[in-house]
Amino acid sequence: MRGFEYARPDTPEQAVALLGGQGHEGREARPVAGGSDLLALLKDGVVEPGRLVDLNGLGALAGVARLPAGDGEEVGRLSLGALTTIDELAASELLAATHPAVAWSFGHVASPQIRAVGTLGGNLCQRPRCWYFRLGYGLLALKDGESMVREGDDRHHAILGNDGPALFVSPSTVAPLLVAHGAEATALGPDGERTFPLADLYRIPESEGESELTLAPGEILTRVALPAAPAGQRAASYEIRHRKSLDWSQATAAVVLDMDGRRVRSARVVLGQVAPKPWRAEAAEAELAGKTLNEETAAKAADAAVADAKPIRSNGYKIQLARAAVRRALMRAAEGES
Repeated sequence: MRGFEYARPDTPEQAVALLGGQGHEGREARPVAGGSDLLALLKDGVVEPGRLVDLNGLGALAGVARLPAGDGEEVGRLSLGALTTIDELAASELLAATHPAVAWSFGHVASPQIRAVGTLGGNLCQRPRCWYFRLGYGLLALKDGESMVREGDDRHHAILGNDGPALFVSPSTVAPLLVAHGAEATALGPDGERTFPLADLYRIPESEGESELTLAPGEILTRVALPAAPAGQRAASYEIRHRKSLDWSQATAAVVLDMDGRRVRSARVVLGQVAPKPWRAEAAEAELAGKTLNEETAAKAADAAVADAKPIRSNGYKIQLARAAVRRALMRAAEGES
């Protein structure tokens, strides 16, 4: 591991200033909170920052609170601080009372050890689990301009959004449900604060050197805001792993439904671990609109969700996993489960 500077700011503004400069040997600065992802990347030599900026002293960026109601809002949004640990989010009575599916999802992230130290911001901004990336071959895993993934082991790679060179999958299992809820993210950077749809935190890079995240240099995620859940809203997520114990997800489906009894007025369906970013399945949403939710309509929506999937060589099995995840998430929501 190469040497680096260490800084622990007292305010978010100090953190932004420290992240905007260069560290040891002129190398870039990176933020660290729980460190469950970054420290592994450091030890493996995948990233070599010149400065680590420890955010753990920024208590103002932690916690769950109700924001004041804005224009057109009867109830204010729920603010989830980016430095709130996954355990704290899972245990939040306020979050469980307003968005039980979200609280349930946090309670099933990874392992108890990861949930104890991992933060919301770290979970949303974690790097892909692609083994080519983790072995130092870059985010797009190109060699002499050709994709190593397309010619190699692609078992865990993308089946959607994979027309370009990016074939990794977005790793967060909570991002799809937050995106399906229409959550907004707030980031603080050298140019001040900006708020944007959480879905816009993610992008599909087109060339080596581009990030899969849209945060600018020096920006840090400060909070995620969840809109109040209207009457009739039901939400659920379903994650498929090889093992129920600690393992990386193979496919996740998150659904948020606006219901009138058993009839779906509108739906949002977002998939995880099947594309380079949380993938909104608009065809599935259209299939559900105006229908009575039952096993038959759930199956048709699940088919629509993967209709455009393009497996590479040996990852075609993920189509069935994604299809099953959508169907089971929909039935969970139908029965009022998380």
